[in-house]
Amino acid sequence: MMGLIGWSVVVPTLAGAAVGIWLDRHFPRGQSWTLMLLVAGLLIGCFNAWMWVSKEDKAMHEEKEDENE
Repeated sequence: MMGLIGWSVVVPTLAGAAVGIWLDRHFPRGQSWTLMLLVAGLLIGCFNAWMWVSKEDKAMHEEKEDENE
C-alpha cells in the first residue's frame, strides 16, 4: 500500500517537472516553468494520495462496523 501511495505522488511530480523542462526549452520566460509545474505536480500527487488513503480508511471503517453488527 505504501508503494502505491508513493507512486501516486512521484508520477505527477515527475510529469510536471518533465513538462516544465520542455516548456522552459521551447518557451523561455522570466519564471521557471519547471519549478511551477514541479510544485503543481507535487500538490496534485499529494491530493491523489490523500483521496486514496481517505477512501481506503472509509472502507476499513465500514468493514469493521459490518463485523461488529
